[in-house]
Amino acid sequence: MNFSRGEVREDPEINLIPMIDVLLVILIFLMITTTYSRFAGIEIDLPTADAQPRPERPAEVNVAVSAAGAVMVDKKALAVRDVETIEAALRTAAAGMKEPVVVINADAKAQHQSVIDVMQAAQRAGLPRISFTTQAPPR
Repeated sequence: MNFSRGEVREDPEINLIPMIDVLLVILIFLMITTTYSRFAGIEIDLPTADAQPRPERPAEVNVAVSAAGAVMVDKKALAVRDVETIEAALRTAAAGMKEPVVVINADAKAQHQSVIDVMQAAQRAGLPRISFTTQAPPR
C-alpha cells in the first residue's frame, strides 16, 4: 500500500562543494606545515675526511678538546675552560714562534661551544691561523 499518493519523492543528493572546500583547507595546511620540518632529519657524524697527510710544521700549537669539554694546550691540561685561560695558555705556548698555527684536535662528540671558545681565544691571542685535524674514514 502506498499512503503518499500525491507526494513526489526527491532523490537525496550529496553536495560536494563544502567537502571540496574543507579538503582544500586541509591540503593547504599540510603544505604549509611540512615545509618547516624538512631540516629535522639531518644526521651528522664528524670528523672524518680523505686527505693527504700533512707535512710537519715546526710552528704549531696543538690544542686538544675532549668529548667532555676538557682543553689541553701542548699536552698541558687547563683547570679552567674559559676563554681567558685558554688565551693565556695559547700566548705562552706560541711565545717565540714565527707565525704559529693553532691545530685543534677536537673529539667528534665534543661540544661545539668548546671548539668555538678555543677559536675565540686564538683570535684574541693574535693567532689567526687555525687548522683542524681529522681522521680518515674506515674502509
